[in-house]
Amino acid sequence: MKTKQFTVVDPLGIHARPASQLVAAATSFASSIELQTDQRTANLKSILGVMGLALKQGSIFTLQVEGEDEELAFTVLTKLISETGLAQ
Repeated sequence: MKTKQFTVVDPLGIHARPASQLVAAATSFASSIELQTDQRTANLKSILGVMGLALKQGSIFTLQVEGEDEELAFTVLTKLISETGLAQ
């Protein structure tokens, strides 16, 4: 299992467009991929789950990847999160 904690830096938070980009990237992997906050957990392959977290600027979340292709999935998703300026 691979995990990494992020803090949302985008002033708009994780809204529909970046959430859909994350979901699209996550669905190409077989691994279980989740976003976790202190109170909730969402499947990153579900747009409704991700949007339901209501991640605003300053929110802290953890990316958790577990499965047969976790190394590649983790690398791709952490790069996408960082390079799009969503979180650090």
